Amino acid sequence: MEVMQVLRMNKGDGETSYAKNSTVQSKIISITKPIMEEAILGILWDENHVPESMGIADLGCSSGPNSLAVISEIMDIIYAKCRNLGRPSPEFRVSLNDLPGNDFNSIFESLPDFLKKLEKEKRIGFGPCFVSCVAGSFYNRLFPSKSMHFVHSSSSLHWLSQVPPVLQSNASRVLNKGKIFISKSSPQCVLDAYSMQFQEDFSMFLKSRAQEMVPGGRMVLSFMGRRTIDPTTEESCHHLELLADALMTMVSEGLVEVEKVDSFNVPYYAPCPEELKLEIQKEGSFAVDPLEAFEIDWDGGFDDMNSPFRAVSRGQRVAKTIRAVVESMLEYHFGKNIMDDLFQRYAELVQDHLSKNETKYINLVLSIIRKD
Repeated sequence: MEVMQVLRMNKGDGETSYAKNSTVQSKIISITKPIMEEAILGILWDENHVPESMGIADLGCSSGPNSLAVISEIMDIIYAKCRNLGRPSPEFRVSLNDLPGNDFNSIFESLPDFLKKLEKEKRIGFGPCFVSCVAGSFYNRLFPSKSMHFVHSSSSLHWLSQVPPVLQSNASRVLNKGKIFISKSSPQCVLDAYSMQFQEDFSMFLKSRAQEMVPGGRMVLSFMGRRTIDPTTEESCHHLELLADALMTMVSEGLVEVEKVDSFNVPYYAPCPEELKLEIQKEGSFAVDPLEAFEIDWDGGFDDMNSPFRAVSRGQRVAKTIRAVVESMLEYHFGKNIMDDLFQRYAELVQDHLSKNETKYINLVLSIIRKD
């Protein structure tokens, strides 16, 4: 399975689309806003440190309401600071990045209204905004050298560049039988393979950004993680454990071949703070500002009392959220015809689990500074 080809959020605005099922990701963006603001203000700390042209990138932007909302938040912070300093804001060079299969068309379609709204709201002292979409993996170079001042990435860096090679379907033996990710029953070699793949990927991410960012530039990165060094903890992997359980119920009924489950592994890894700090220290180009951990409800908490999804069970909300993210990979491997059945079973398993447990996601938020 080539991750670059098959990993994408569900397109459009239908019932299973990412656009309609990204409340968890929206909540994460909202929670991390103060950290993002502090990082941006660290760049623009006085009137002599406001560049004429400012490079901003959102890596793993996906599509739907969250994509341009992040950019709007960033520009609001910059505009307010420049107004406070009594000087015009810089021109904005905004780059929205995701893998080639992302629904960039929907972003392009919403850009004219977005830019028109910016002009109407800001007007005086607001620099021009140039938006481009950049298709490619953020584990490689994306931008010219020293062109970026602020880089943001949310709910993306837990996705690996590939399934650890030792777990690929052409391996000589099945190492993670009946599972699709790390679990309590996984042998140590599976845990090690995932950890090593994350280390390699995150190191390449840092090396690439180090070349692209100006000295003193900042990055704010948030992704699913865990608080402990144990990668089998529930907060790290149980949502995928339940998805494997749903698949295995279909195996027991003859609806899915067990070999199909044994040969499928999710390219995902939720790191702990120690792993992140170690890779940053080894790469050497960045200094860590704060690193914080937040708990997130599996269904995002649903604060919006008017949302039609409040009438849906928590299990169904979680299933819709996960489906919007992983369906492209599952469909590629298992076929389209089992998706509705699979996610109905998954919703029931999640509902049962959440009725007995208060399992939460752990979101790690990292603010780092490009050294001079």
